[in-house]
Amino acid sequence: MLSERTISLVKSTIPLLSGAGTAVTAHFYQRMFSHNPELKNIFNMTNQHTGKQQFALFNAIAAYATHIDNPQVLEQAIGRINHKHVSLNIQAKHYDIVGHHLIETLKELAPEQFTPDIEQAWREAYGFLADLFITQEEGLYRTVEQQPGGWRDGREFVITELVKESENVMSFYLKPCDGRAITRYQAGQFIAISVNPAASENTQIRQYSLSQAPKHDHYRISVKREGLVSTHLHQLHVGDTVTLYPPAGDFVLQAAANDKVFISAGVGITPMMAMLEQALAIESSAQLAFIHACVDESQHSFKHPIEQLAAQHSNLCKEVWYEHSDSGDKTGRIELQHSALSLPYEHGEFYLCGPTAFMAAVKQQLLALGVAPDRILYEVFGPHESL
Repeated sequence: MLSERTISLVKSTIPLLSGAGTAVTAHFYQRMFSHNPELKNIFNMTNQHTGKQQFALFNAIAAYATHIDNPQVLEQAIGRINHKHVSLNIQAKHYDIVGHHLIETLKELAPEQFTPDIEQAWREAYGFLADLFITQEEGLYRTVEQQPGGWRDGREFVITELVKESENVMSFYLKPCDGRAITRYQAGQFIAISVNPAASENTQIRQYSLSQAPKHDHYRISVKREGLVSTHLHQLHVGDTVTLYPPAGDFVLQAAANDKVFISAGVGITPMMAMLEQALAIESSAQLAFIHACVDESQHSFKHPIEQLAAQHSNLCKEVWYEHSDSGDKTGRIELQHSALSLPYEHGEFYLCGPTAFMAAVKQQLLALGVAPDRILYEVFGPHESL
């Protein structure tokens, strides 16, 4: 455990961190990639250009400094990061590199305030946190590896089928090249894919939600054509191969037989498809509602499968909101108070996935309608953000 002195010294740097803001993390990443360019093969460089990764890391550093004397407050956030790291195959050696550049960044940006005592305190604090991450992530690696069909590190998969789900979304059906079994996953989890786009000097790794309930011999991801990696994937063909890392993620369907509501926008429908299929496969009296928003019918992925499921299952109701078309059930952006569905605000579980602004708006609606915060679960694509 950290000493009271170490905790006190780290907390004393909170004003320094707050004053510097994301300049700390911007300098950190610039420094790290300059000295260790091989890490560009792991980090999402698109998020570097947009500033999302710098913002997320700054928030994480500030949160750790603030709650260093009560790390349990950060338990959920740490667990989510663990899953992200495992999907990227982060190893213990990477923590040494990150820790070195973090300390050097703080020394370079604030040489007068960052005294030797504070430096030593941060080294101890970072070491404590790194050990926690390494231990928990090793547990996740072993758990997946020891499951039937499990593996560690990258594994080659072949594209066996391509299905166009909407104007910009394509589903990729992936089978292991070695012909061996694959591990099951929990509905809602994602899988990381590693590719080498011609337009990039580096290997690129991205996470994509698994878009169907677990199957015994293949995985399915459904990818919107936007950005470097997704555009590259849309140019692949049946027979091409990609590298996958094992499934991960803590945004999963809860086992409790409660009524469930799935609310998505755009490509955020992908983990919802897996959750819905899994929920329907469970013998339960739970009522299910599926609410989806998109621009118009051309952008509506899985439209016909959802309609078929609703026709086959009496406990499933659905509602579609088209922002720029009146051919759906509702027109405009989702306003739950105007929904035609009877939703279980007092006791149901509500799952959200889509753009961050969309989820934040829906969450505020749910809170206003009496839904308890702990019954609102969500997934953010990319670096995590709080709603």
